[in-house]
Amino acid sequence: MVFTSPPPRSLPPAWVQIAQTQRGGTVWAGTIPNRFVPAARRTALVYLPPHASPTGRYPVVFLLQGFPGSPYSFADGLRLPEAADLLISTHAVPPFVAVMPPAGLTGRFDGEWTGPWERFFVHDVVPWADAHLPVARSPSERAVAGLSAGGYGAVDMGLRHLGMFGTLEAWSGSFTAPHDGSLRHADAATRAAHDPTLLASRKASFVRRLGIRFFLSCGSTHDRATAAGTRAFARLLTAASALARPRRPRRQVLALAADPRARVRTPPLASGPVRPSCGGCLLPPRFS
Repeated sequence: MVFTSPPPRSLPPAWVQIAQTQRGGTVWAGTIPNRFVPAARRTALVYLPPHASPTGRYPVVFLLQGFPGSPYSFADGLRLPEAADLLISTHAVPPFVAVMPPAGLTGRFDGEWTGPWERFFVHDVVPWADAHLPVARSPSERAVAGLSAGGYGAVDMGLRHLGMFGTLEAWSGSFTAPHDGSLRHADAATRAAHDPTLLASRKASFVRRLGIRFFLSCGSTHDRATAAGTRAFARLLTAASALARPRRPRRQVLALAADPRARVRTPPLASGPVRPSCGGCLLPPRFS
């Protein structure tokens, strides 16, 4: 269904509203110009909270799809608008904006958020959001999260572009450089530059200085390898001292589990921004 209401003042006129929840949150669809893959015309999605003010400065979370897939995996498959509206209406979180960009020329794309898609996200999507949406521009109020290959992309790009995001999240993600996408035939140096495990070790002091928060989630009902990789990366962050002072983990604030039967199997960490868990999305401080 396409609604007839005009887009918010900041959105380009071609953007259309495609959903509205009972509580008033809206989802908008349109394209974000891609200077690095000019032929890319796939639809991006934006979630705006109920009664969003065009002059507001809301925290923003960028959600990266897995492959193959599309931004609709969040808006439809994980019912982001309904979950977000419920939490906002009950004051569990303040209002926030979510941006869901696409990657790949078609929904069959089975690559990675690397190469031209990394450049599209960092140099086109994030500046576009700053220019067209009522979002805060402080890294502490900007999160990047992703599912599966999107989780790898979120952590990889977040560590490669330190200072852009205050929170990095991987939901059933991976933490080593893959052998596909733009890295299929990459040399060792290029692969090392896209390896979150190596980057976390090499950049631990910068991560600690910037106060970057991590949230890692995984299920254990069907993918033991992903769960093991998530635990290993959590242990690495601990060993690299990329943690703040000991404290109890914050509550999960977006129940976005793809598998609601999944159980938490990651080892408890006693401290800091690393939050291994399952079936949730931890938002930056101002979100929660």
